[in-house]
Amino acid sequence: MSAFSERDQIARAAAGDRQAQTALINRHMPVIWRVAYRMLKDREEAEDVTQETFLRAWKMLPDWQERAKFSTWACTVAINLCRDRLRKKSPVLMEELPEQADAGQRPDQALQSRQAGSQISAMIDGLPERQKEAITLCAFEGMGNIEAAAAMDVSVEALESLLARARRKLRQMLAEGQ
Repeated sequence: MSAFSERDQIARAAAGDRQAQTALINRHMPVIWRVAYRMLKDREEAEDVTQETFLRAWKMLPDWQERAKFSTWACTVAINLCRDRLRKKSPVLMEELPEQADAGQRPDQALQSRQAGSQISAMIDGLPERQKEAITLCAFEGMGNIEAAAAMDVSVEALESLLARARRKLRQMLAEGQ
């Protein structure tokens, strides 16, 4: 556990302290990368978004005002960068499907697990963007409703509505066997 509070780390990072900058990166980078990866489904793009998020953070740290947690602010920046990339993205046709890594299970278990995971992932990908973002932040990143709402720049009630609609739609799709 760090001897410095996050506020202290931000102040030190803003003053150019490399250890404080590294501590902020180490603490928040995994979540930022996972959010970006879940939205973009591309490791390199997720890395680019993560890097851009921290570049923007370093630029604004001297003017940081603690209205939200750093992680909430960073997730908001990453989500907005992902939205920008998704808007610009054109469909890519692939000649070959990429190979999947061996999960270490028996072939039949691996196949069943992979199919279930792909099915759920496809269902989540089929949700409207805002519902997909809400599910990603709350279900996959473990954010609470207040933090996820702040990251998405919506009210808690709006987030809860997005989550309810997403869950209802996912239940419906599972019941229909899609």
